[in-house]
Formats: sequence, structure tokens, C-alpha cells
Amino acid sequence: MATINQLVRKPRKRKVEKSDVPALQSCPQRRGVCTRVYTTT
Repeated sequence: MATINQLVRKPRKRKVEKSDVPALQSCPQRRGVCTRVYTTT
């Protein structure tokens, strides 16, 4: 456990949340959720 003095000097950093699909970050069109997949015959 860090002492109070250590935390005052250098506060804890938050963990950076890593995305599951980094490829879709730059493409907002593909962010939707697929609600139905079907074929018409």
C-alpha cells in the first residue's frame, strides 16, 4: 500500500480501457448493433 506522501507526490493513474474492436474506432457507420439477420427467398 502506498503512503499518503507518495500519493500526494504522484497520484494513481487510471487504467486505460482498451476497445474490443479497435478497427471500428474510426468508422462511426459500423458502430450499430445488428438486430436482425435474414434472407428473403
